[in-house]
Amino acid sequence: MTGTPIQSARLDAQMAFLMEADRLKSVTRATRIHDGRFENSAEHSWHLALFAMVLGEHAPEDISVERVIRMLLIHDLVEIDAGDAPFFGEVDEAAKEAEESAAAARLFGMLPQAQAEELLALWHEFESNETPDARFAKSLDRFQPPNLNLASGGGSWDDYNVSHDVFEARMGPKIRHGAPALWDWLAPRVAAFFSRR
Repeated sequence: MTGTPIQSARLDAQMAFLMEADRLKSVTRATRIHDGRFENSAEHSWHLALFAMVLGEHAPEDISVERVIRMLLIHDLVEIDAGDAPFFGEVDEAAKEAEESAAAARLFGMLPQAQAEELLALWHEFESNETPDARFAKSLDRFQPPNLNLASGGGSWDDYNVSHDVFEARMGPKIRHGAPALWDWLAPRVAAFFSRR
């Protein structure tokens, strides 16, 4: 039995989106994983979804872990068009935001309209960082890389010549904003790492 033409067109659009999403595996990030190689953005998204599933109990507010996972699985799809913006690198924020918005419209626009609208709204929610789910998701996005840096013996901190003061000033507020318990756990470990240098 075959599907109706409407179902076929819907599935065609969904599969086109999913095959385009596969390109995220080719986007290299500035963060190194435990063996020293650079992480790709698809690996990052998967790892963050796992972080949310395991660490959701540490959110300071009532959150939907399922919604946080959904945000984290799509949050970096825009890097297919816009590339990764290393956190400690020099980036034109306004230009990057415009690139990412255009990428989100293109990528999610490949889906059937209702799905496109739903995922685009979820992506915008993550980017605006205003709801409890978005705040926790965004904090996890900042919490994962320093843990990889610790596991890889310095990672992107070495690549970008990051000092402890710079790390604390740039990452601390972003992690603490949506996951203060995770920051309280991480901060002394990072301080101990930099004190041994």
